[in-house]
Amino acid sequence: MKTRFSKSLGFLLACSAALCAVPQSTFADEARFFRVVGPTPTTITAFTPDGYITWTNAQIGTNYTVQTARSLGAATNWVDYIQVPVSNSVITLRLYDPHPPSGMALIPAGSFTMGDTLGDGLAEGYTDEVPTQTVYVSAFYMDTNLVSYTFWQQVYQWAKTNGYSFDNAGAGKAASHPVQTVNWYDVVKWCNARSEMAGLTPCYYTNSSLSQMAIYRSGTFDLATNWVNWVANGYRLPTEAEWEKAARGGASGQRFPWGNTISWSQANYSSYWTLSGSGPIYPYDVNPISGLDPTFNDGVYPYTSPVGYFPANGYGLHDMAGNVWQRCWDWYGSYSSGSQTDPRGPASGSYRVDRGGSWDGSASDCRTAYRGDEYPTGSGNYGGFRSVLPPGQP
Repeated sequence: MKTRFSKSLGFLLACSAALCAVPQSTFADEARFFRVVGPTPTTITAFTPDGYITWTNAQIGTNYTVQTARSLGAATNWVDYIQVPVSNSVITLRLYDPHPPSGMALIPAGSFTMGDTLGDGLAEGYTDEVPTQTVYVSAFYMDTNLVSYTFWQQVYQWAKTNGYSFDNAGAGKAASHPVQTVNWYDVVKWCNARSEMAGLTPCYYTNSSLSQMAIYRSGTFDLATNWVNWVANGYRLPTEAEWEKAARGGASGQRFPWGNTISWSQANYSSYWTLSGSGPIYPYDVNPISGLDPTFNDGVYPYTSPVGYFPANGYGLHDMAGNVWQRCWDWYGSYSSGSQTDPRGPASGSYRVDRGGSWDGSASDCRTAYRGDEYPTGSGNYGGFRSVLPPGQP
């Protein structure tokens, strides 16, 4: 059964009606409509201007889905936005934040199916993408763009004069392109520096004391999960589960953040064709020619693209496929077969997880379920990152 409401230019209507509207201030200032889909009829009892919705008559032990559309009418295209497991007949959750931290978007709490749901991994030998698992992820904010070279330098220069040291200074093809040639240790320390620079509590420490004296500012420590202050209000890397949920943009069962095929109109990557030149190796790669994206194959290596160049996904995030690999918190390891809540990966390992593909990677690498891995010391020009924040930040 479906209960509709909308986020659009306008004002708050009575939420007991099938349709209501609230002031528009996110999603690039365009109308956005929502509806609740579930096994029983629901009644919206509250919908606040700051993005919270409450509905009743939810059936305990089932799942409901909040769906979204850009317009209403005969051709309305509803897509999934949040999957909500129900443990109470009255549900309250936040769908969006009209005033998120600068340059960030709210990723709402909810469940999603993590891993390869289309058989791509098994067909191509990537068995680490299965078994699929239902993962509940709490709400968080994520940078809408990859960290640019300009932004990296701003924080890096502050950090260098405030007790931080790095293995790599970082580089960028241009100021507006993503930073690259930084390793995992560099970006974790940079997140701490970004926090301190903003007057927030850092997340990463050199031991489990989580004390002021143990803030991670130098060296190459293989941080343990209990060396992270997960409830601190500072910046950190996303976990692998957070990254995949955010990359999917609320949509389920799709190969990429936007659908099931890929082209250079959607991401910066390399189109690999068969040796005979008869066509792309991967049937979902629909480019008419092979090679690097010609828009960025300009003779200036590496062939990255400016951050934010391509359209955003359903949560307002750009470049969740292609451009540069994105570093995650987790050690790389096998998937669990059971449902999980806010997983943080294996306790140890040799590689840290990278996600999203890159300018020199294939269409397959850009799949949302694809799992990359890299030594923490790796610092190639194909890797970058973005940060996340806990909810409730200014």
